Amino acid sequence: MNASTLVFCAFTFFYLATGTLFSQDKELTQTGLEQVVAGDFREFRGKKIGLITNQTGVDRKGRHVADLFKQAANVNLVALFGPEHGIRGSAEAGASVGHQVDSATGLPVYSLYGATRKPTREMLQGIDALVFDIQDVGARFYTYISTMALAVEAAAETNIEMYVLDRPNPLGDRVAGPVLDPKHRSFVGIHPIALQHGMTTGELARMFLGERWIYSDDTTKSVNRSWSKLHVIPVTGWRRQVLAASDINWIPPSPNIPTLATTLVYPGVCLLEATNVSEGRGTHEPFLMFGAPWIDSDALAKHLQAEAEGIALTPISFTPVDLPGMAMNPKYEGEKCHGLKLRVTDSAKFAPVKFGVALLVAFQQLYPNEFKMRPEGMARLSGVAWVYEMITANESSAAVWKRIEQDAEKFREQRQPYLLYK
Repeated sequence: MNASTLVFCAFTFFYLATGTLFSQDKELTQTGLEQVVAGDFREFRGKKIGLITNQTGVDRKGRHVADLFKQAANVNLVALFGPEHGIRGSAEAGASVGHQVDSATGLPVYSLYGATRKPTREMLQGIDALVFDIQDVGARFYTYISTMALAVEAAAETNIEMYVLDRPNPLGDRVAGPVLDPKHRSFVGIHPIALQHGMTTGELARMFLGERWIYSDDTTKSVNRSWSKLHVIPVTGWRRQVLAASDINWIPPSPNIPTLATTLVYPGVCLLEATNVSEGRGTHEPFLMFGAPWIDSDALAKHLQAEAEGIALTPISFTPVDLPGMAMNPKYEGEKCHGLKLRVTDSAKFAPVKFGVALLVAFQQLYPNEFKMRPEGMARLSGVAWVYEMITANESSAAVWKRIEQDAEKFREQRQPYLLYK
């Protein structure tokens, strides 16, 4: 039994024994952070801590993880590390973030989305344990899991402990989408997992270590490969279901994922980023609407109706504009776009990646002259070259989806040993 499994079992036993869990009818979902607070930070006493977090690292009462660690007795929080969008989540997507000092705690904040994306040995000097507490959205190309993967590598290289304070995957258990081809590895696809992986950050960390992917880079060749100091502090009261707004204190994880509803469509609609169709950036509902000046909204809605299980499609027109903190210079800035607005009506039936593929195929069929995809961009987002190749060869959405499902089925089996929740 490895270290992360031992920690998981110990925490689960503790909270069952102390009666913290509610009845089986309705258990209160408690994040890893809330488990740590309830356990009085016993795992971290006497240690110097480096904390990787952002604005999502809060408990049900709205208390931030940095403040809680800073105030905890006999716990020495010495440094903060910020991912894409920064420690408070205000930077735009893709914008480089510099080192700074956190005004709330007075601690140094090392940016992991600037000159370096991996904690350096200098940054980790004197630190006993790295702690990761960030809410993910369940899609491979969302960069927080890449930040976590590199942090696990850094912990292994420096032989320090790594803790993941787990949080629910808002998309639940469903697996979909191609598994990343390592040839297309990037910061929006760091390890060979499915596009919609159906795993929590803690489970992913276990997989990254268990599959020995953290040793695949040339920079990790000198790492002690017996390193086993990864610990996952589990979520309780969550059964791999799609997250409801009442389950946890939901904080938007980035400026363009403002609501839980956005997360439900994001894994599919985000594929439009590699096309000349607006994915809704430059509006206050990105990913919940999309369009282009040359689209016939009614015709598109009619064409997609058979693919719209669990989702309502409403023809819409919108004009993307600069929105400081959300989108600068969005596609078709100042131009009127026509497209669709999305509303998920049944999250159990709606399959976002399948719908995203249907969108790409529909645009290729309806607008072969106007619609453009960037092959490199589509390979980075989808994780493979063949999605672009099949669509431009005018394959049906059913044919593309069949191949995607073959990929996903292999990943479902591969991930099984690393799952922590029923």
